[in-house]
Amino acid sequence: MNNFSFQNPTKLIMGKGMIAQLSQEIPTDKKVMITFGGGSVKKNGVYDQVKQALSQHQTVEFWGIEPNPAIETLRKAIELGKQEKVDFLLAVGGGSVIDGTKLISAGLLYEGDAWDLVKKGQAHDTVPLGTVLTLPATGSEMNNGAVISCHETKEKYAFYANYPVFSILDPEVTFSLPAHQVACGISDTFVHVLEQYLTKTGESRIMDRWAEGILQTLVEIAPKIRENQHDYQLMADFMMAATMGLNGFIAMGVSQDWSTHMIGHELTALCGLTHGHTLAIVMPGTMDVLRKEKGAKIMQLGERIFGVSSGTHDRRIDETIRKTEEFFRSLGLTTRLSEEGIGMDVIDEIEKRFNERGVHFGEDGLVNGATAKAILTRVL
Repeated sequence: MNNFSFQNPTKLIMGKGMIAQLSQEIPTDKKVMITFGGGSVKKNGVYDQVKQALSQHQTVEFWGIEPNPAIETLRKAIELGKQEKVDFLLAVGGGSVIDGTKLISAGLLYEGDAWDLVKKGQAHDTVPLGTVLTLPATGSEMNNGAVISCHETKEKYAFYANYPVFSILDPEVTFSLPAHQVACGISDTFVHVLEQYLTKTGESRIMDRWAEGILQTLVEIAPKIRENQHDYQLMADFMMAATMGLNGFIAMGVSQDWSTHMIGHELTALCGLTHGHTLAIVMPGTMDVLRKEKGAKIMQLGERIFGVSSGTHDRRIDETIRKTEEFFRSLGLTTRLSEEGIGMDVIDEIEKRFNERGVHFGEDGLVNGATAKAILTRVL
């Protein structure tokens, strides 16, 4: 196990009816800006629950944070927050709303353009932030990361601020989510775990088993959720899997490789494909192209999660990749770029972008522009 220092300060509040706890978590002397995405929270009752809980608070609302939050939208939220002199933020939505609100929290205390902070990659001076999660996927409710896009330049970058002070997870709010969003959320969660797992063997037994527990849970509950999305216990397990998949716990002391996510971000920026869906397409390609570097861990994944325990080294890897792709397809997601109308022109552009930036990413810098092209060509 590698050396590490770990702290996660976010208070997790889980369960039915727990949105009412907002009144106790946010001091009444705070002026709260509540951030939202579209109007779904007004249809599923979440908006009414939030407003009721904060009836004794002074609030201002900002609507319209889109999937893959854009700096163009977030600038407007920052301007409103400064005008209203807000000193607490509440993100009500999925990972995109929470991610965007993390940048708002930093932008409110920054005199320049918030895109500068995104390009810098981090900010430490922020307004306190709480969340009400409505779509499990990114783990943003219990980590300090965000991903912010710029529509003008078709760029998308990771950004790190401070952790949410608290996050409220009520599984009942997921019952009305579109099936495709749930599928993308499961895919996103699954790949989050894989990118902290598919690296080196023998680093940590406890982290391996923890990661495998999340993966096995997702494989078990995914088909049941497809059959009945109104099962409280299933959706509770899904919510917790998404949160635990990227709150730092399974990353303690082990190598990580975020090459699939880096490639997926470019696909989203260029083509608008939902983030979790891009990962379902890219991950099998990453596993295949980097089979030499990741072979031992891929075989461990195959044996412990998919029951692949016989055959030659290469056949076990092939079968594990096939079963991984089969899992994504069982969610109702496509796993080929061509199925989404994406061709070599996009692949060439992604290779060009990585080469221009001099980007080498993934475990030990394994992936550069040429490797990214090979991965994408594999899943064309």
